[in-house]
Amino acid sequence: MKKIAIVFAIVLGIQIGANAQSNFGEKISEKGAISTTDLAKKMDGKEQVKAKVSGVVESVCKVKGCWMKVKLEDGSSMRVTFKDYGFFVPKDIDGKTVVFEGLAQVKTTSVGQLKHYAQDAGKTQEEIEKITEPEKAITFVANGVIVK
Repeated sequence: MKKIAIVFAIVLGIQIGANAQSNFGEKISEKGAISTTDLAKKMDGKEQVKAKVSGVVESVCKVKGCWMKVKLEDGSSMRVTFKDYGFFVPKDIDGKTVVFEGLAQVKTTSVGQLKHYAQDAGKTQEEIEKITEPEKAITFVANGVIVK
């Protein structure tokens, strides 16, 4: 009976651990995180802003987990990269809520870089060839990420 109780405790511990949040990069807390809507308001007229943001992952780099796109309220998304290419996130976190801290910037991404991102995302060659214009948007360089 004692062995059954020990096995049950171990299995329960593994399940609890599997549901816990994971931290990547610098250890950050959720405290003070703002929504993506509030970030857009905070960015209004500014080129860059330090922030801690909470949002839902739309997609992740399928090659390494070296970037993620987070949904914005207007239906678009914001690309989040990781400071100094120093850490990655799991490639299977689409749809999960994340908290990330770092620097939001208004940036123009070149056609070449957009095509590279499309390739990393597993887009078809036809989809990649349709990219012909640079994109000006809010981007984010995170120094830490929490995946819930």
